[in-house]
Amino acid sequence: MEKFPILYVDDEAHNLTSFVSTFRKEYKIFTATSGNDALEIMRNNKIKLVITDQRMPEMTGIQLLEKLSPEFPDSVRMILTGFSDIEVIIEAINSGRVFRYITKPWDENDLRMTIENARQLFELQTRNKSLMVELQQKVVEQEQTLKLFVRYVPEQVVKKTLENSQDSIFEGELREVAVLFCDIRGFTPLSEVLSPKEVVSFLNEYYQMMTEVVKQFNGSVIQFVGDEIFAAFGALELYPDTARNSVFCALKMMDVLPALNEKYREKFTTEIEIGIGVN
Repeated sequence: MEKFPILYVDDEAHNLTSFVSTFRKEYKIFTATSGNDALEIMRNNKIKLVITDQRMPEMTGIQLLEKLSPEFPDSVRMILTGFSDIEVIIEAINSGRVFRYITKPWDENDLRMTIENARQLFELQTRNKSLMVELQQKVVEQEQTLKLFVRYVPEQVVKKTLENSQDSIFEGELREVAVLFCDIRGFTPLSEVLSPKEVVSFLNEYYQMMTEVVKQFNGSVIQFVGDEIFAAFGALELYPDTARNSVFCALKMMDVLPALNEKYREKFTTEIEIGIGVN
């Protein structure tokens, strides 16, 4: 496995040498003697943990970490400090800019344990971030599925389905319902004057128009079979006047047909006609 990359920043060369010799076997170590050098290394390497001395020329460790935070928010940040700077470091920890601090001179065992904690924190944050992205993708997929569901099923049915348990959805029930079948008369010769892509586009427009009418009268589209629409009234959700709704739905379907004919008048040599059966 690739070694966990660490950047250690310190203006004293012997500290850098000591750190590298202690941890190079376990981790991939980068070193810098100033804040500006550290920024350059961060921009050219995928650093997961930054450990910096506090008192350095040009910029302090806290100032360096403040600069790194917006550009590299995922990197874990730690600071080496003397006892005189403890209050400043605690304030930085409370504000979220620093994960931990290590007092100087550092103890090898304590520092090793702290680095390991930082590694585990980084891996946990990375895993959580990946899970959040995956969760967001699942939510988007579910929303798209729900939109398709709502497109062909009345809102009340969708609500009932989401509220009930899976077992209750599939339980049988005896009801008196009305069913409606609607198909295009002579669709085969009509479709021959269109390209396959145009046929699909026409059918989708026809389905959408008629589905809106079915939903308007509290019906549910059960399935599409070629150019036929099979709808039911009172099957998925019980409404009063089920038979009346199915009949008025059929009348409305005929009322909206002229708009479709007007749009496809130039494509078809004859007008689109539909046949509707209600039981």
